[in-house]
Amino acid sequence: MSACCTPGRTCAGPAGHAATRELLPLPTVRTAPPPHPAVELPGGTFRMGDAFDEGYPADHEGPAREVTVAPFAIDATAVTNARFADFVTATGHRTDAERFGSSFVFHLLLHPAAERHVLGRVPQAPWWLGVTGASWHAPEGPGSDLEGRADHPVVHVSHDDALAYCAWAGVRLPTEAEWEYAARGGLDGARYPWGDELTPGGREMCNTWAGDFPYRSDRPGGRTGTVPVTAYAPNGHGLYNTSGNVWEWCADAFGPGERVIRGGSYLCHSSYCNRYRVAARSHNTPDSSTGHGGFRTARTLLPEGPAPA
Repeated sequence: MSACCTPGRTCAGPAGHAATRELLPLPTVRTAPPPHPAVELPGGTFRMGDAFDEGYPADHEGPAREVTVAPFAIDATAVTNARFADFVTATGHRTDAERFGSSFVFHLLLHPAAERHVLGRVPQAPWWLGVTGASWHAPEGPGSDLEGRADHPVVHVSHDDALAYCAWAGVRLPTEAEWEYAARGGLDGARYPWGDELTPGGREMCNTWAGDFPYRSDRPGGRTGTVPVTAYAPNGHGLYNTSGNVWEWCADAFGPGERVIRGGSYLCHSSYCNRYRVAARSHNTPDSSTGHGGFRTARTLLPEGPAPA
């Protein structure tokens, strides 16, 4: 299975050509960020990886093994458009999508006004369009905006953008082990954050594709795309949308020149990409951005020591 279900600037195609453009230096922080709310977790040992042998071999999900994480805190939700806007206002940060001049937009989401800005399609995944002017504040290309989506996850952010946000907010990206420990919500080896059934009792639990991928959405009005970060029920640790909605950057390297992404997105579907499972993982280059890629942040917690004498 090609990693171009999350297309990057190294994927063949016109949008990748922008990677040769000279980049501007990142701005310095000018104002202090507001407090960053998060769920505090005690850490411990858990079973990490695919316990059902359902993953793609190239993703290296297995074997399931015991992993120990130290106490840490992690966002209950992905970073929202509103919070990312605070960061941009405070720092003047320009995302990689803005500095390169383009990003990847799912074809059914392209804004009509952006049709003339399409650079081309990704050959391995032609439902992805390279679009000039697509960015976090114009997620469907020129002509689109964030009206009504302040509480949706920010998208079109690269790993480098996420690190810049973390530096401003005084946090960091979660390690892959921390991410999976938190995403499991305390369930041992379960397929999803809520258990082993995708739709227990017929109840939809996450924002993934419904319909004939990638041609037709069966949701009301043919809707697809992101939903608010608190949509659907949280897991046992109080985290929302650790399956579906948007891919989330982690701190870890996947391989040379690539970083791990976790959680799947609104485009995952059993007929093409079942990476909405809690053990699933994929990867992209740190300068890449897409219309289904975001992040949440974490921070280290110091273990409680003895009371002072």
